[in-house]
Amino acid sequence: MSNTSTIEHAAEVFNQGGILAYPTEAVFGLGCDPDNDKAVNNLLFLKKRSVDKGLILLAANYTQLLPYLDDNAINQAQRISILSRWPAPLTQVLPANSDISPLLCGAFDSIAVRITNHPDVIALCNLTNKPIVSTSANLSGQPPATTWKQVNIQLGNEVDFVIRTDTLGLLKPTSIIDGLTGRIIRQ
Repeated sequence: MSNTSTIEHAAEVFNQGGILAYPTEAVFGLGCDPDNDKAVNNLLFLKKRSVDKGLILLAANYTQLLPYLDDNAINQAQRISILSRWPAPLTQVLPANSDISPLLCGAFDSIAVRITNHPDVIALCNLTNKPIVSTSANLSGQPPATTWKQVNIQLGNEVDFVIRTDTLGLLKPTSIIDGLTGRIIRQ
């Protein structure tokens, strides 16, 4: 895990609209403040990623995700099931709050979210008290970076700050499911 000053610096960059590269469960992610459209646009431009695809939000807890979700569209039984799957390397697609930035949802009325178990991401989300945008650290079509050194090689000076610690060592990106039905979207 990173030392406190590293996470504090990452939080400053996040709050100033910068783009971070950070370790997740399997690969490095690129992220920014989900409420800063300029930062999200910069991230999409950097990755050469279509705005239609949408993005993932990583959070330390469910409360941090609530501003982005249509929690009223989730019944109590579904919520219990959704929460029972986390924290874990599992992304769940849930109904999106209608007034969040369309950059986060892309062409969908849902949003992909995950409560992570990576200590650095948890610390960052707790320090900023919000989730972080997450997309793999690579240019579209290239393999995702699995180390901070690979981030530096592939993206160089394009990223404002890199958290130089390890992923949790999973060998493939996290699975994605429909959080309401449990249907697998990506194994």
